[in-house]
Amino acid sequence: MASISVVIPVYNDAAMLRVCLDALARQTRPADEIVVVDNASTDASAHVARMAGARVVFEPTRGIPAATSAGFNAAQGAILARLDADSIPEADWLERVEAAFDAHPEASAVTGTAAFYGGNSFQRWFGGSCYLPAYFGAMGLLLGHPPLFGSNCAIRACAWLLVRESAHLDRHDVHDDLDVSFQFRPGMTVHFDRALRVSVSARPLAIGNGFVHRVRLGVVTVAVNVLRESPVTRRRRRADLRVT
Repeated sequence: MASISVVIPVYNDAAMLRVCLDALARQTRPADEIVVVDNASTDASAHVARMAGARVVFEPTRGIPAATSAGFNAAQGAILARLDADSIPEADWLERVEAAFDAHPEASAVTGTAAFYGGNSFQRWFGGSCYLPAYFGAMGLLLGHPPLFGSNCAIRACAWLLVRESAHLDRHDVHDDLDVSFQFRPGMTVHFDRALRVSVSARPLAIGNGFVHRVRLGVVTVAVNVLRESPVTRRRRRADLRVT
């Protein structure tokens, strides 16, 4: 049985982090370690993490790419599972992560989906019916494989060591999960498991500066990676490997 580390980057989200850690404490398959990356928070996030028994890693460089990278690099598990501070995993989440890797030994990573809580009914509907389907559909076409969903995914530690070499970890203007997804090489696969679910806050979907910022991050992430390798070339390389 492979060891599993859960990595959670956090910035000033103590209340939601507490709920996330409480859900992890109720897992049918407990985590072998929980690493909370304190991204220079000024609230009680680090204290909440320590009180829950998590290992706290401090990352002063602001931004989820730097924080996630710090957590993955510090984690000791063979599988690196990833949640956001506002993620609430179902009780069998880690059990399903483990089962997905066992059933798909060829997979470098597994990813799931989410239901949205909080916000208003339109935001919750938009997140589940439009935002996530569009993300998985459009990015899957560009990538040639499912994209990682940072609020609910896991990657083998050996795969992380490969993809981190080309990821834009020093940039604060990219989506870390999508950027890492672009770094998967031919022969590396992502298994999408629709039954692997968490609940996530609908707050980023509120129409305003926050949502515009998320869209801008997505556009920049696609742009910097497509400039490096076009989707046509990427898909051709993956297809050539399957043929050979």
